[in-house]
Amino acid sequence: MQTFQQDCVELAWQQHRRGRLSRRQLLAGLAALGATTFTGGEAAAQAARELVMVNWGGLANEGFGRNYGAPFSADHPGVRVVQDSTGPSAGRIRSMVESGRTTWDLCDSSASSSIVLGRANLAQKIDYSIVNRADVIGPGFALEWGAAPYSFSSVLVYDSAKFPTPPQNWADFWDLRRFPGTRLLRKDALAVLEAAQMSLGRAPASLYPLDLAACLKRVSDIRRNSVYWANGSESEQFLRTGEAVMGQIWHTRATVLEKESNGRFKFIWNQGLLQAGIMVIPRGNPGGELAQRLLASMLAKPEPQVQLLGLLGNGPTNPKAAALVPEHLKRFNPTEPANAASQVVVNGAWWGDNYQNANAELMDVISG
Repeated sequence: MQTFQQDCVELAWQQHRRGRLSRRQLLAGLAALGATTFTGGEAAAQAARELVMVNWGGLANEGFGRNYGAPFSADHPGVRVVQDSTGPSAGRIRSMVESGRTTWDLCDSSASSSIVLGRANLAQKIDYSIVNRADVIGPGFALEWGAAPYSFSSVLVYDSAKFPTPPQNWADFWDLRRFPGTRLLRKDALAVLEAAQMSLGRAPASLYPLDLAACLKRVSDIRRNSVYWANGSESEQFLRTGEAVMGQIWHTRATVLEKESNGRFKFIWNQGLLQAGIMVIPRGNPGGELAQRLLASMLAKPEPQVQLLGLLGNGPTNPKAAALVPEHLKRFNPTEPANAASQVVVNGAWWGDNYQNANAELMDVISG
């Protein structure tokens, strides 16, 4: 199953191939995303005064550069930030820590994974005497074992040629009589079950804990009228070909669809599921406190976050970033105050407790 982070890298290269990003813009965006590759990750971790950030990119690049690494190195002479894009899955972090051979300092993860890792004593607690909680827009972006320098959202997208009267919420998404046609959902419980819960009338402000049985039943209700995606490009393709007329997809892909179709495909922020792009620090990381300081730097500087929004669509999490976002990007920014106000921040703590079971049960439902 493709992660959002992996899809960001794929989307960047896709936009470059289509001529919408220059090579310089591409490299800047990948650097901000942390998607440059350093092939000697383990050796780097053992070297003095080097920090290894691990991402999902798998791309050979010119090195981590302009937006996070260089500013941090300028503030900390003699410290170099390098990248390892071999993929920081929770399983790999567990194996590394339990073997006593931790070579990674900062890993691109998720809210729920940070909680699972933290409770298993596999991740360091974030030191909020170093990392400033005020540098993020809300408590869901500064957790006990992780903090978020970017965000993304799962939103409702639809083919406006099919629906002159647009859907407004997840209740409309589930209404096959008023809005006929095939639906598109991700092969993953997170965000899908929240949408199902809201379609039943649960107020977004009191969404958690999810009623798992009711949510699964709701997904089952439209199973025969649904198709399912596993990666970002696939989610676009289902809609472009007309195999689905309405779907729940990442806002970055919805943005591409809206722009490239001249507005035929539209999406709404209402009842979107806003998610934190969480970074975690594995227990026993070789860089020690420097990893905390690197994370603090990533959160504290809004300008690189705004640049990443313009290039790849990732939402800034620093509250000062909103004032820096150009007018033409506000429509596509998940953390624009007007957009964020109508969304729900995904509850990582609930998913940390329930993801494994909920996802297994959803797979049983959609497989019939």
